[in-house]
Amino acid sequence: MSIKQASAYGAIIPGFDYITSLSRQGTISREAKKRLTWFDHYRKYGNVRLTCRYFGISPQTFYRWKHRFDPYDLTTLEDMSRRPHQVRKPTTQAKVVERILRLREQYPRWGRDKLKVLLRREGIETSASTVGRVINRLKAKGLLREPVNVTLAKLARKRRWKPRYATRKPKGYKIKGPGDLVEIDTLTIRLLPDEVRYQFSARDVISKCDGLRAYKSQTSLKAAHFLQYLQKKFPFKIKAIQIDGGSEFKKYFEEECKRKDILLFVLPPSSPKLNGHVERANRTHREEFYEVEEIALSLEEHNKQLEQWEYVYNHIRPHQSLDYLTPFEYYQLWLKNLRGNVSLM
Repeated sequence: MSIKQASAYGAIIPGFDYITSLSRQGTISREAKKRLTWFDHYRKYGNVRLTCRYFGISPQTFYRWKHRFDPYDLTTLEDMSRRPHQVRKPTTQAKVVERILRLREQYPRWGRDKLKVLLRREGIETSASTVGRVINRLKAKGLLREPVNVTLAKLARKRRWKPRYATRKPKGYKIKGPGDLVEIDTLTIRLLPDEVRYQFSARDVISKCDGLRAYKSQTSLKAAHFLQYLQKKFPFKIKAIQIDGGSEFKKYFEEECKRKDILLFVLPPSSPKLNGHVERANRTHREEFYEVEEIALSLEEHNKQLEQWEYVYNHIRPHQSLDYLTPFEYYQLWLKNLRGNVSLM
């Protein structure tokens, strides 16, 4: 220590060249500099109460920093960590943590509430908040990597022509059960710059059951084929379908709906929000399937992957809007209630 540093405390106070140079060198933060002025004022007037009133601080605050302050070490005026000396260690069992990790890796877009339902099905009772904390710890340790939010699919822009068979949905049309209204839309998938697929998506408004199929072209013939696929896949009869005004839902698709005696409702121009159920479904399929899976370049393999995802979506994935039931579980419950109501009549 130099002779100057060894001098009395009064020689080393804010405003002197030594202290000023330290501040200018950026050795302390703005908050520390503010506290430094407290002791400059205090040494000048020698009155704690006067200093506290001048700076608007409590005597407890002043004395706490006064006991900590060392004029030879301005870092003593910096905020210290408030982290507890003893931190509570996680009590979640290792096997539960491992299962949460495996489920999250299998379904990386599913949140803590859905994973909680899956764990309960396996006999593991835990709270959604515990699942969330485990996921956060796994991320912090680098044991869990999330998929990158890269949009690989864009909604197709369509020319809107009013189909001949389709009509506007009547205001009095009632939707009471599965099949009363199924919304259909298309999703454009660009796998490579020169490789484009068109996914036809259908969602039942009541059960949230989805049907998916990919094609190389977006035509009314493909749409008619998709309708036949839906009638085989859905466990209930389709009574009405709602579409936008795209040309793929004209000609052959209209003819198939008419032949099957299915009502066909078309949306007004520029109103995709009226088909909000299937629009939301397309977002889910983009985030939880296309952004996660490695899609095969073969159309046949692509559709096999879609069928597997379709099964997961309808039979495994808990749906928040269905009180965390799957669409299939909801439909079975609806049938049970329907039979019970009929027996009481």
